[in-house]
Amino acid sequence: MERMVGTVARGIRAPVIREGDNLANIVVESVLAAAEAEGFALRDRDVVAVTEAVAARAQGNYATIGQIAEDIRRKLDGDTTLGVLFPILSRNRFAVVLHGIAMGAHKIVLQLSYPADEVGNHLVSEEALDEHGIDPWKETLTDGRFYALFGKSVHPFTGIDYIAYYRKIIEDAGAHCEIILANRPESILRATENVLCCDIHTRARTVRKLRAAGAAKVFTLADILCESVDGSGYNPLYGLYGSNKATEERVKLFPRDMDGFVAEVQDALYEKTGKHIEVMVYGDGAFRDPVGKIWELADPVVSPAYTAGLEGTSNELKLKYLADNDFADLSGDALREAIKKSIKNKDQNLQGKMASQGTTPRRLTDLLGSLCDLTSGSGDKGTPIVLVQGYFDNYTM
Repeated sequence: MERMVGTVARGIRAPVIREGDNLANIVVESVLAAAEAEGFALRDRDVVAVTEAVAARAQGNYATIGQIAEDIRRKLDGDTTLGVLFPILSRNRFAVVLHGIAMGAHKIVLQLSYPADEVGNHLVSEEALDEHGIDPWKETLTDGRFYALFGKSVHPFTGIDYIAYYRKIIEDAGAHCEIILANRPESILRATENVLCCDIHTRARTVRKLRAAGAAKVFTLADILCESVDGSGYNPLYGLYGSNKATEERVKLFPRDMDGFVAEVQDALYEKTGKHIEVMVYGDGAFRDPVGKIWELADPVVSPAYTAGLEGTSNELKLKYLADNDFADLSGDALREAIKKSIKNKDQNLQGKMASQGTTPRRLTDLLGSLCDLTSGSGDKGTPIVLVQGYFDNYTM
């Protein structure tokens, strides 16, 4: 019988991963056990994806706030005031990091973007800005003026007033605190020439603009814990980007050097199944919540490591375009066969072709990572491994 199911994503349950565990063995054994228990077979071009969280945990890639503070002191090299520019508003992603940063300086000048941070957490609505005649690209607000205009800013999901929350973290760490709200990076230079850029995906442009405006010292979070400090974990590419709260005094960093891991899992699965299975490590998916307006991608990349078969972008024809245009006069079996023939004979590169319009022109790892992130979730599902089958199938298979 002809196959009637396309792509399937399965969350695979695994033991709780601890530092020092052989993650590659656990992944392979968990996938094989799930296949046996649920009665499905592994196939060529299946994808096994593993969350960055368990990868970093098995790796022991952690750092304390004290180690963050020490690296900040080294970067400041005797200066006492540091500008902290464009952090996201997050208890999980930035609060503990901010504590460590503040411990390393005498004074913190915190500049928040508004009406929202980089990933869509709002301090104030666009409508409220319009009502008060505030142009966020021209006006720099103190936190006092912000409160006078808009009142207390409470996040709709967490119930946190992040302006007050971040001030308390800084002051509890022993540093003086000044808070401004502005969207031009150069605004922070009125208060300090030493700046730590905390924006994620726009950081290169931010650094360039600050240096052009005369900043003395400019760093990004990628420069903090890019190497071990007093025995800490580290990430040579991303530093503190992609880190998460582990405890009130410790963060888990983004995993490092994972290319060997994905290759090891791929080789082990081939040895045990005879199937060529792709493997990737994934973090946040790249999607936006239309209601909460939060863009999920707070990690520096969706996938820090993946096997070679996941390189590139999708190359697909739009079936509805073919049905409505090329084969508008066909129906039933004739339509089906005509579409199958088009798929079999399609160009290897459909970029710019009308028949591919409306397909998603994104990297395979970004698409798969989003699917896996939604499948595994971030709560108590207990499925840090995701098996995706049929993703590379098409209408002819």
